[in-house]
Amino acid sequence: MNAYVLLLLFYAGALIALGLFASRSVRTAADFFVARRSLGAGRLFATLLAANIGAGSTVGAAGLGYQFGLSGWWWVGSAGLGSLILALVVGPKLWELAARRGFYTVGDYLEDRYGRAVRGVIAVLLWLGSLAILAGQWIAVAWIMHVVADVPKPLGCALGGFVTILYFAAGGLVSATWVNLVQVIVKLSGFALALAFVLKSIGGWANMREAIGAQDAVGSSYFEFVGIGADRVLAYVLMLAPSFIVSPGLVQKVYGARSARAVRIGVGANACALLLFAFFPVVIGMAVRATHPDLANRELALPVALVSMLPVWLGGLLLAAIFSAEVSSADAVLFMLSTSLAQDVYKRFVRPEASDEELLRVSRRAAIVAGVLGLLLAIALPSVIAALSIFYTLLAAALFVPLMMGLFSTRPREREALTAIALALGMTAGAHLATDGRGFALLPPIALGFLASFGAMLPTLLRPRR
Repeated sequence: MNAYVLLLLFYAGALIALGLFASRSVRTAADFFVARRSLGAGRLFATLLAANIGAGSTVGAAGLGYQFGLSGWWWVGSAGLGSLILALVVGPKLWELAARRGFYTVGDYLEDRYGRAVRGVIAVLLWLGSLAILAGQWIAVAWIMHVVADVPKPLGCALGGFVTILYFAAGGLVSATWVNLVQVIVKLSGFALALAFVLKSIGGWANMREAIGAQDAVGSSYFEFVGIGADRVLAYVLMLAPSFIVSPGLVQKVYGARSARAVRIGVGANACALLLFAFFPVVIGMAVRATHPDLANRELALPVALVSMLPVWLGGLLLAAIFSAEVSSADAVLFMLSTSLAQDVYKRFVRPEASDEELLRVSRRAAIVAGVLGLLLAIALPSVIAALSIFYTLLAAALFVPLMMGLFSTRPREREALTAIALALGMTAGAHLATDGRGFALLPPIALGFLASFGAMLPTLLRPRR
């Protein structure tokens, strides 16, 4: 058997074992949902960074670096900008509400602020959209396995799914935080060493510039920070930054913090790490462009670097880092899906009298169901970026304005929130179809969705108080 596959199987087994060991302390729904609200800044930093460095931040970002150059930074960098706002403004405020009122999910907050209809609508939308990001993580695993061992896509997806479902369904946020700590160490060390070795293998930055500059298909903008174009940079910022402010999978991890101070420090450190890490996969992708200019698929850039540009020991470490990235992001999505179904749908609409033990059981079963559905979608979707874009656009368009307005104004009510969600989705989808995703002028479709959503809320802000 391929040495890379053996290493990956050993590492996957270690992650499962750690998750199952940590799950022994999980006895209640509060353990599963918010880890008893016991996370300090360090564990919060690790679990958030593990969730945020996923398929899009590794395989997808390296592909963007391969095709567009340095400006591929904006894909992960936009997530870092959103995380800064979560750390300094939104996160502490949401944590205080959650701790005071016993919130487990974003749906708890939305019902408390607007009403049960908003909670139900968002729960349905999240289930539809979040399955896409779950699929995206396992597509990335499949690409890696295909390159290193010619493993068929369905089997590669199944490996990632099996590991994630096993350790997360067993222990929820408790298991995830301890597994994520190991994953973050592997990710950061793997990518930092890989970047250094890849640059060294091609003779440094200057030689890379010279090799890429000699290629007819590459323009002068390849090494510019906004070379991808102002319109696409704006689209990335508007699509990704809001998602990393209001994503239920991230917000609900914030709920698990020990204090507002832990939120500010832990989430802030995660944001800074993202802003720095954003360069790593992009530059690796650029280095691959210098030596392999004719890849059929840009998302093969990172696997090609692993196999052909690194020594075996470091290739194995990078493989473990990539696998960690995809699996840790997938467990954050399973966290969001299982808790939303159990708390926002089952307990609120199906069995309000459900006991704590029953709620825990439903959460675990929901994680398994979501995992199976995500695997089926992973097999059907063509690429990582395509899969993730579906989720980010849907989430940001529907949730951002109602959540933010609810935090900073008491005027908008349930009717305005539902109207804002409907207009945001309709405008975003309509503009995307009408312009083939380009938007109008510098405004991408999702920006028009935000404007429509805010417009639905605006009359309540302008109406005089009685």
